[in-house]
Amino acid sequence: MIKNNKDTRCPGGVLPRRGIRRLRSDAGSVTLEFIVLLPFLIMVLVGIIDGSLILYDKAALTNAARAGARAGTVLKVPPLTTSQIASIAIASAQGSLVTGGTPPSPTVTVTQPNGTISGSPLQVALSYTYHGLLLGSAFSALTGPIVLSATAVMNYE
Repeated sequence: MIKNNKDTRCPGGVLPRRGIRRLRSDAGSVTLEFIVLLPFLIMVLVGIIDGSLILYDKAALTNAARAGARAGTVLKVPPLTTSQIASIAIASAQGSLVTGGTPPSPTVTVTQPNGTISGSPLQVALSYTYHGLLLGSAFSALTGPIVLSATAVMNYE
């Protein structure tokens, strides 16, 4: 026979009333802990998103540099000028970069050390200051601006 029903469970696995009240009081503290941790969890999530966008923009700059170098090295008569190559690279970058509001404006440097002679290299370099969507401006205030750059070198055909 069970003499003290307050400290033991009933045979069906049902908690006595004292245990139910205890579970209800724990629910309030769990909710409070979640509310306290929620801002930190959101900051981690936003940091992951901004970090992913930095990697995406770096890949977009690399592809834009390759597009400019490829367009400049293809055999054409007359060959493209450095300003035409730069405009191709900028157009490719502007269509791909993800920004927080203002349209991106990467800077382009086109270098032809030996002119347009077949076999000589053409270098296209792009650089872009990342501003971020959410935490990017906060990171920039702490560490300075985040400058992404990419360079592509191809030989003339």
